[in-house]
Amino acid sequence: MPRINLLPWREAERKKRQRDFGVAMAAGVVAAVAGILLTMFIYSQMISGQEDRNQRLTDEIVELEKSITEIDGLERQKERLLARMEIIEELQKSRPEIVHLFDEIARQLPEGVYLSGLKQTGSRVEVRGVAQSSTRVSALMRQVDASEWMADPEVDRVETTQSGASRQAEFVVYLKQEHQGDEEMEMAP
Repeated sequence: MPRINLLPWREAERKKRQRDFGVAMAAGVVAAVAGILLTMFIYSQMISGQEDRNQRLTDEIVELEKSITEIDGLERQKERLLARMEIIEELQKSRPEIVHLFDEIARQLPEGVYLSGLKQTGSRVEVRGVAQSSTRVSALMRQVDASEWMADPEVDRVETTQSGASRQAEFVVYLKQEHQGDEEMEMAP
């Protein structure tokens, strides 16, 4: 005889499928949550790594800026030292020139002319003095013009004054001090 199953097998099958569906659904939810957490952890690690690299770059930039500041300071110090060296070199070059200037003034000073002051500004020299007459001042200017260490004499003023029984001429003359090194450099090319 054929067997007839009167048990509610469809009902059991439905419950089994619902249970399997619930387990699969729970497994899917757990897998989705695990995937989301894993993705968040990976992105968190990537962000942390990038922040570390950014911090390292920032630290290196700070160090480089300190180095650049130090280099700039050294460059300014170098420029100051070079400027001082140039000034010292110029002073060393011009040191014997003042001796030649005084020697030349003493040699070219005509009789009857007495100096009361000398003032030098750069290569321009102001000569103040007293002469027995204005012709002696003219003689001084001619001798200055013929000198190799002095040039371009200019009279600022000549005043004739009465001093007791004699007359004298007070004068101010400007002249230019010649630099012998400049002429040698011009001839050198």
